[in-house]
Amino acid sequence: MSSMNRQLRLSSYLIKRLQQHNTITANEIASRSFTTSECHRPTIVHKRSIDILHDPWFNKGTAFSMTERDRLDLRGLLPPNVMSNEQQIDRFMADLKRLEVNARDGPSDPYALAKWRILNRLHDRNETMYYKVLIANIEEYAPIVYTPTVGLVCQNYSGLFRRPRGMYFSAADRGEMMSMVYNWPADQVDMIVVTDGSRILGLGDLGVQGIGISIGKLDLYVAAAGINPQRVLPVMIDVGTNNEKLLKDPLYLGLQEHRLDGDEYIEVVDEFMEAVFTRWPHVIVQFEDFQSKWAFKLLQRYRDTYRMFNDDVQGTAGVAIAGLLGAVRAQGKAMINFPKQKIVVAGAGSAGIGVLNAARKTMARMSGNNELAYEGARSQFWVVDAKGLITEEREDIDPDAKPFARKSNEVGRQGLKEGASLAEVVREVKPDVLLGLSAVGGLFNKEVLEAFKNSTSTRPAIFAMSNPTKNAECTPEEAFTIVGDNILFASGSPFGNVDLGNGHIGHCNQGNNMYLFPGIGLGTLLSGARVVSDGMLQAAAECLAAYMTEEEVLKGIIFPSISSIREITKEVAAAVIKEAVEEDLAEGYRDMDPRELGKLNKEELAAYVKNNMWNPDYPTLVYRQE
Repeated sequence: MSSMNRQLRLSSYLIKRLQQHNTITANEIASRSFTTSECHRPTIVHKRSIDILHDPWFNKGTAFSMTERDRLDLRGLLPPNVMSNEQQIDRFMADLKRLEVNARDGPSDPYALAKWRILNRLHDRNETMYYKVLIANIEEYAPIVYTPTVGLVCQNYSGLFRRPRGMYFSAADRGEMMSMVYNWPADQVDMIVVTDGSRILGLGDLGVQGIGISIGKLDLYVAAAGINPQRVLPVMIDVGTNNEKLLKDPLYLGLQEHRLDGDEYIEVVDEFMEAVFTRWPHVIVQFEDFQSKWAFKLLQRYRDTYRMFNDDVQGTAGVAIAGLLGAVRAQGKAMINFPKQKIVVAGAGSAGIGVLNAARKTMARMSGNNELAYEGARSQFWVVDAKGLITEEREDIDPDAKPFARKSNEVGRQGLKEGASLAEVVREVKPDVLLGLSAVGGLFNKEVLEAFKNSTSTRPAIFAMSNPTKNAECTPEEAFTIVGDNILFASGSPFGNVDLGNGHIGHCNQGNNMYLFPGIGLGTLLSGARVVSDGMLQAAAECLAAYMTEEEVLKGIIFPSISSIREITKEVAAAVIKEAVEEDLAEGYRDMDPRELGKLNKEELAAYVKNNMWNPDYPTLVYRQE
């Protein structure tokens, strides 16, 4: 059965089920601009001839039919052979394979930046084809448009900049942002990813060059979640940089002044948030790669007022929770046993504290969801930062880390003290899980891994989650070689599996945020949720944790293949919608009443999500003069 027939049957099924609830008519549903019907509806354009070919949103290249060439005054402007989508993709892929060998750069993939350049040029001239290629080769190209290559892109962005993409709001624009936001041509924006460039991956302050991370994230929103690319907006808030190299670089594209701080900084971000939500009241804003100093403060400042979330804090936490729950399943236990896990966490930045808060809430909910359970869950964590084990004796302790500081009498009984090294803590605690969110490459050295061999778990887990690849706390080869074949291993960046000999494979699970943030964003959009709640985030994490089969989990596979990312995102989005409805946060999407969302069963909800995911199909173009 063709993909189109499956989609039409899915739409018919949803229509029939909704009619059974006596809610709306088939005609009303058909008028609701489901993406399935949108891709077959002609698109009105107000340009033609060479202007169409120069517009990446409407350009089809050699795929324009002869009737369209006549209708749009394109005859003679293109080679005469009309190519199919498949022929276009084959031609591009052959060109990419030929061109990528002309440049060698990047630590792990010598052609990574060359691939990014070639893909970016396609993005500049033909968006539909770009997303066709990205979706069809998502496992190969996600590491190019996102981590780890996006880090290399951001480091070199001033030199790579060609065509403007996204918007830039700077400290120099104070008082002008409300008018600036109307310079963006789209009347509707569903998703914004915004950064201030202060902590790009594990690379530090890259200033205005951090816009690359916003662009990469939104590419994944389109590819994985089917967010319409004409309704996404990458944003950079440029408040200066403290990177001395950039301040002295005559080719740097951003403000060459030190970063704003304190109330001045808050005022700039406040003005930006007010401006974008004034023009697009239903937009969702994802905060990305803000330094820890501001990540939590901005999240708490806006999360109860705007539809926003912070992927470093909440997305990373969700993926880590899914992995931790998967680790419990891999021990042959039910996920409800998670509150008994002993976890040593290396790193107390925004990602580390975000994971700790989420894991504590999950443990508490599984143990009774009361104050006593929440307090008791604290004792399952040992947090180590650059100064060592965090205890109550620590002077000037970070307020966000304080709830996880070990009590003096506790560490004394364990033979530990304030500032104890990671190896000492692992040796004495004998944890079930060693979780790295430190951004310190090689932190899990031989001494630490040797200490972890004493874990009391039947299947100890090592999570080396820091990005990019060079910041991973250890490699899978190091972990399996030193600790043993029975461990679980997960990382934030992609690594290959390890051949353990005798036909056994050590699986390297990539705990990538892209498993969750596209589904969180899509579910929030399609439910019309007023805010992104902890419950919605928890539902997303539990959906991901349950996605793998028992057989896969027992083999040590706790995260699915990136190749199935659209299916995963559909399931996660459905779980987020269901939770939003149950929490009475849903306000509906377009004409879909939230009460009707609440009546859909699991299959119908999945169908609703799928029917609202954009697909990279060329629309029929019809010219109309303005």
